[in-house]
Amino acid sequence: MATASTTTSQRILVAMSGGVDSSVAAALLRRDGHDLVGVNMRTHKLTQEEIAMGARIKTCCSPTDAKDARSCAIQGDFPFYVLDVEMDFKRDVIDPFVMAYLAGQTPNPCVLCNNYVKLGLLLEKAEMWKCDLVATGHYARKTRHPETGRWALAIAEDTNKDQTYYLFGLKQHQLEKLHLPLGELTKEEVRRIAREEGIPTADKPESQEICFIPSNDYRAFLEKQFTRDGREVPRGRFISVTGEDLGEHRGIPFYTVGQRRGLDIAIGYPLYVVELDVATNNVIVGPREALFSRDLVAKEINWMALDGLAKPRRAWVRIRHRHAPAAATLHPIADEPEKAHVVFDEPQQAVTPGQAAVFYDEENRVLGGGWIEKQRE
Repeated sequence: MATASTTTSQRILVAMSGGVDSSVAAALLRRDGHDLVGVNMRTHKLTQEEIAMGARIKTCCSPTDAKDARSCAIQGDFPFYVLDVEMDFKRDVIDPFVMAYLAGQTPNPCVLCNNYVKLGLLLEKAEMWKCDLVATGHYARKTRHPETGRWALAIAEDTNKDQTYYLFGLKQHQLEKLHLPLGELTKEEVRRIAREEGIPTADKPESQEICFIPSNDYRAFLEKQFTRDGREVPRGRFISVTGEDLGEHRGIPFYTVGQRRGLDIAIGYPLYVVELDVATNNVIVGPREALFSRDLVAKEINWMALDGLAKPRRAWVRIRHRHAPAAATLHPIADEPEKAHVVFDEPQQAVTPGQAAVFYDEENRVLGGGWIEKQRE
């Protein structure tokens, strides 16, 4: 597989979150003789309550993270800047996050952040600062697709850390400027390099929660947003897949497809959220077997390795970050080139509107990806 390389000295803008991955990416590039500019992005301000959580915060955007990133830049002897992108982040990530839940969807803010804020803005800044490339600590590989010659991403060497699912929205002009130094490395190798280089973040824990929800309680976050906006979320009814009224729910935004816990319905066997019907304000629930679907419709597709979908094509499809890619056939939808009908070989559990569906070929290259609009059947 042909991968991107930086064989001659170049000026590279490095996205530095303050974690070990981006720190090692910078160290490797510096070791290869490149001229670096380090950038940390301040996406939001923590509340006093969140600041008081201190070390318990496991996100990528705290003041401590910016300090750690600066320390690595000082050690590597290259300039470092902090960009305040709070307004962009609110517009492109937080507001769509809230509106998606109101629409009965389950959003993926990390996809929006990576494609529109972190990489979108940095790729623009690279031109302004006369940088040849933008490098990040993402675990993914950049390649050319042999059929089309287009830039594409391929699953990282460390499949457990692979982040291609989050990057499906990148366009060709963005991929051309993107460099991924960690694509051929495992996490263990990255930490080993960090220790060898004396990088301060070598043993720093992984970021885990949504960066703007350090408590990891998205329902509490939504409640605060709704209260701030003066928005009342109407309660509705739990309805079984057989039509039985099973009681009152607290509001559609507080439920997700596949959810089992917190339903508080005593019926003698486990129930799961099967569908969120915004039109009727009903939460449809049923047994686990009701969660399985044979297909979906994906919208707003970014065709990465392909020019488009002119005829049915076999692919492997991932419908969540940790979902094992499932064999499927992609079918074009007449007069809607940014949509596709995905038919799985085997039914998949909890196909969730609002999540991303990312398509891979047999060589683990990203063909494209879009947003799950609905189940077809």
